[in-house]
Amino acid sequence: MAQLISAADAAAMIKPGTRLAIGGFLAVGAPESIIDAIVASKTADLHMIVIASDWENRGVGKLVVAKLIKSAQVSHLGTNKEIQAQMNAKQIDIELVPQGTLMERVRAAGAGLGGILTPTGVGTVVEEGKQIINLSGIDYILEPAIEVDVAIIKAWKADKMGNLIFRKTARNSNPIMAMAGKITIAEVDEIVEIGELDPELIACPGVFVNYLVKSAEVTHG
Repeated sequence: MAQLISAADAAAMIKPGTRLAIGGFLAVGAPESIIDAIVASKTADLHMIVIASDWENRGVGKLVVAKLIKSAQVSHLGTNKEIQAQMNAKQIDIELVPQGTLMERVRAAGAGLGGILTPTGVGTVVEEGKQIINLSGIDYILEPAIEVDVAIIKAWKADKMGNLIFRKTARNSNPIMAMAGKITIAEVDEIVEIGELDPELIACPGVFVNYLVKSAEVTHG
């Protein structure tokens, strides 16, 4: 059974220095209620693992504006001027990671793997300081798994076991982030009894979900 907690309870689990993975892409599928609670808690010095930094007033961008993020592994910064400004001012340490590589590194952590081999970035600045392995005449970068302390994700429906259904593109990175978290907290619009979800629609099994948070308001994200 996944334990039902409040967004404030979820935020209280996140301590300074936490490696925090957050689902969503450009705020679609972002756990907004939990993000708002983290902002209210003012817990700083966080390491953020996300595909995109969203906008200043939506999604993970609110954490950046509040200056709670010390470092981040991220693929996309283009819609958030604040994170760009903080990066240029050296107020936040950014590792830009190609999106597919980012998600595979997170998935590797969830699967208990040490890392992945990828040709993406070979011959570019991405390979600097990294080990290159040649297999069958092809060079690959050895990319280490990205470890996650806490994952906060957003789903549409959950049952009381924590099995999750996502709505359309809000699925994006959420199941993989959930898989990697040592603690995973899912914010959901609706919680139903065990057995009410169609098993064919479950995209994240409850074995990966420790806690559920009911969204402050029902959305389709």
